[in-house]
Amino acid sequence: MSRLRIYDDQIPGTPLAEFHDHAAIEHELRQAGVRFERWEANEPVRPGASQEQVIAAYRGDIDRLMEDEGYQAVDVISLKPDHPDRATLRQKFLDEHTHSEDEVRFFVAGAGQFTLHIAGKVYEVLCEQGDLIGVPDGTRHWFDMSEAPYFVAIRLFTNKDGWVAHFTGTDIASQFPRMAPHPSVAALAS
Repeated sequence: MSRLRIYDDQIPGTPLAEFHDHAAIEHELRQAGVRFERWEANEPVRPGASQEQVIAAYRGDIDRLMEDEGYQAVDVISLKPDHPDRATLRQKFLDEHTHSEDEVRFFVAGAGQFTLHIAGKVYEVLCEQGDLIGVPDGTRHWFDMSEAPYFVAIRLFTNKDGWVAHFTGTDIASQFPRMAPHPSVAALAS
């Protein structure tokens, strides 16, 4: 179940509010200037589907977003818990950073946790299968995939060169909860 927790950025131990209803999450994030949507596949996406098959299943929503927001490129990234570089990949985006272009991710499978630092609040967003999040350029945030990562995500870009992390140098990310391994990982083993 998707989840949003909102914290005061000076009080990391206790959320001010927590939401599980998608409409409520979308509303709260929209107030903070962050896009959050649910997408449905046009056709079934089977395990092991190619990048082209995954993109084709969501082509309508992808085209709408590309036309509305001017994104120029789309690709698919996937990661499983047995990836040999999972610890290094996890560490890469665990500290607070910004990008010079929007970070747009749609979760086809699995989950990931975006944590956004906006105007004195911290928005911890657990994104699951069917969730799209659009983090505007310049937004302070960090991303966690847990110690047992599992996700397949569609990424949209205006310019892939703009998707370089610019770290803020603060330790705020280490003060807030990390992502626990997601239940979808268990489904991989069965």
